Amino acid sequence: MTTGQHRAAQPETGPQDEERLPTIAEQMADQLGGWRGLVESSIPVVVFVIANVIGDLRPAVIASISVALLIAGLRLAQRRPIRHAVNGLFGVGVGAAIAWRTGDERDFYLPGILYGIGYGIALLISAAIRQPLVGWIWSVLVAKGRSEWRDDPKLVRTFTQLTVLWGVVWLAKVGVQAGLYLAHQDTALGVARLALGYPPYALLLLITVWTVRRVTRESQPTPLPGA
Repeated sequence: MTTGQHRAAQPETGPQDEERLPTIAEQMADQLGGWRGLVESSIPVVVFVIANVIGDLRPAVIASISVALLIAGLRLAQRRPIRHAVNGLFGVGVGAAIAWRTGDERDFYLPGILYGIGYGIALLISAAIRQPLVGWIWSVLVAKGRSEWRDDPKLVRTFTQLTVLWGVVWLAKVGVQAGLYLAHQDTALGVARLALGYPPYALLLLITVWTVRRVTRESQPTPLPGA
C-alpha cells in the first residue's frame, strides 16, 4: 500500500466530526436532573413543611429524612444517577440536624440561607476581579474543562455580566428567606424555600445557556464562499 493510498484511507477530520454541543434543553435537563430530579429534590422539603404544620418538629424531621433516604435508595436500586438525590439528602440532613439540636423548626432552613448568602457574595466577587464564576462553571459542566472563553473579550464580558445577574438574584431570593427567618415566619419560610428554589434557578440557567450560545455563534468567523 502506498503512502498516498494510506492517507486516502484515513478518515478526514474536521469541525463536523467534533462532538456536538448539547442543546439548551439537554443542558438544562442535565443540571436540574430532569423532571424527576426536580420533583425528588423537592419532596423532602415539602414533607417537612406539611408535617411541621400539622404536627411537631421532630416527627417532621424524621419524615423528611426518611423520604430523602427512600428516594436515594430507590435510585440506587434502579441503578440511576444518584447525584441529585445525594445532594438533596445532604441539604435536608444538615438542616434537620440543626433543627433537631436547637428545637427550632426555622433552623431547618438556616444552612440553605447561609449557603445562598455565601454563594451570592462569591459570584459578585468573582465578577469584580474579572474571574466570573459562571464562566468557570461553564468550562467544567459544558466545555469539558476547556477555557478558551478567557481569550475572547466578548465572552469574558458576557460571563461577567451573567455572573453579576446570578449573584444579584441569588442574594435577592435568600434575602427574602432571611427576612422570614428573622421574623419567625416558619410556614411562610417553608413556602418561600420551595417557590424560590428551582424556578429562579431554571430561569437563570435558561438565560445563561441561551446567551452564551448566541454570543459563541456570533464570535465564530463566517466561512468564505466555496471554502
